This record gives sequence, C-alpha cells and structure tokens, in this order.
Amino acid sequence: MTKSYPKLSEDLRVRRLQPPAGKINMVLDTDTYNEIDDQFAIVYALLSKDKINLQAIYAAPFHNELSDGPKDGMEKSYDEIIRILEQMNEPAGGFVFRGSEGYLPGPQEPVDSEAARDLIAKAMAAPDDEPLYVVAIAAITNIASA
Repeated sequence: MTKSYPKLSEDLRVRRLQPPAGKINMVLDTDTYNEIDDQFAIVYALLSKDKINLQAIYAAPFHNELSDGPKDGMEKSYDEIIRILEQMNEPAGGFVFRGSEGYLPGPQEPVDSEAARDLIAKAMAAPDDEPLYVVAIAAITNIASA
C-alpha cells in the first residue's frame, strides 16, 4: 500500500527545523514504571508551563523484570502516570491515555490504542505555525502506530 503525504514547501520545512522561540505544544510518550527518568520527565514538563504546553501523556508498553509483558508494563506505566499527577495536583481525565498492549507486529501493521488515536487527532489539529512536538522516551509503538 502506497501512502501519500502532503508536500511541504521548502520555506515551511526550514521554519519547522528552527528551534522554537516561545512556548511549545507537546505530548509525552513514556514507559513511566520502567525507569526513574520518566517520572522526572513528567514532573519537569508539568513544572515548565512557561515553556511547555503539555497536551497529553501516553503510556507506552515495556517488558522486563518489572512487568509480565508489554501490556502489563503499559498498564503499570499508566497507573504510575496517574500517581504522579495526583501528587502534583494535576487532573488526569482527558490528559493520560493508555497505549498499545503490545509491540508493532510488522512494519505495515499499526497497533490501535487510545494513545495512537489521540496523537492522530492532536497532530491533525495542529496549525502549521504551531507544530506539535512529540517527545518519545519509550518504545515507539504508540507513535509509529499513529
């Protein structure tokens, strides 16, 4: 299957490669229960409201000694994100999304999830002059699926 993507003008491509001058719109894709760096990233983004408009946090799958498999890792990460938001007195509703329950089965096979659907919606709604920054600090399944 051949996909067609919109052609960006040279000017728009160059502008999008420039470092942002002001506050950015961002989503964070994270396997928060896996390692401590993800908790720090969430707190940093939440405390940087002058520079970051954090629009969503996505729980990503992981599998190691802390989980029984990718789905369990994602669910543990989702729960950890909720715990962090509670500690920060930040609402989680409509802001935290469960990601994929497994990894990509193949290069042309996306995995449906709340996170992938929300990322698609946010990316499609982003105006050209305010790009959506997608920060991935976990398995890229949610983002690749979107």
